[in-house]
Amino acid sequence: MFSRLNARVRGWFDSAATRMGNEVIMYSRRACCLCDEAEQILRDHGLTPRVIDIDGDPGLCDQFTHCVPVVVIDGKERFRGRVNPALLRRLLRN
Repeated sequence: MFSRLNARVRGWFDSAATRMGNEVIMYSRRACCLCDEAEQILRDHGLTPRVIDIDGDPGLCDQFTHCVPVVVIDGKERFRGRVNPALLRRLLRN
């Protein structure tokens, strides 16, 4: 019984530590339902994204205009358009 509890506690701490180290940036636009959905998925997985509205920056608007949301985790672009919750869980485990 204690070994199962120990494994659960270790798993929780490992998971929390992994999430705490992730820098998450989400490039977004106003009134974008995919962006709202992506932000909610990230938050549901314990992440707090720094949301950047691309409409405020012409360079970002040119770069991302047709593919928001774009999610960058620890400096690597991981998602465009939609955030896949299963893939996000896998990324957070590694």
